[in-house]
Amino acid sequence: MSKRPINPEDLAPPIGFAHGWLVEHGPQRTLYLAGQCGYDRGGRVVSPGDLVAQLELAMRNIGSVLRDAGMQYADLVQLDFYVTSRDDYATARKEFGRVWKQLCGKHYPGMALFQVVSLFDLQARIEIQGIAAT
Repeated sequence: MSKRPINPEDLAPPIGFAHGWLVEHGPQRTLYLAGQCGYDRGGRVVSPGDLVAQLELAMRNIGSVLRDAGMQYADLVQLDFYVTSRDDYATARKEFGRVWKQLCGKHYPGMALFQVVSLFDLQARIEIQGIAAT
């Protein structure tokens, strides 16, 4: 078995964590994705207050980690969404669906949604972590 960190150059440099860990055991490959927010390359939250814009960038950041691990969105098997407002999520569900279909098509991994009091960056409205496997 081998393990290696995945830190795409097009994401903000991680400090004290890795964007993902790829574990390979024979032909089986499992990628553990660190929580991704709507951060730009400089590590700043984009579109403060805009849950959908932050979701889209967080998912694109996940796409970068997947790509660097030789995977794609269709390899996602679990995603956990942490939002600071369940009500804002409920209001934006159709827009979430639009973003999801644009990036992931009709692939739906196991998912869970959690409302949290806040995220580490107070401007972040959503954080997404998950697991992918091939």
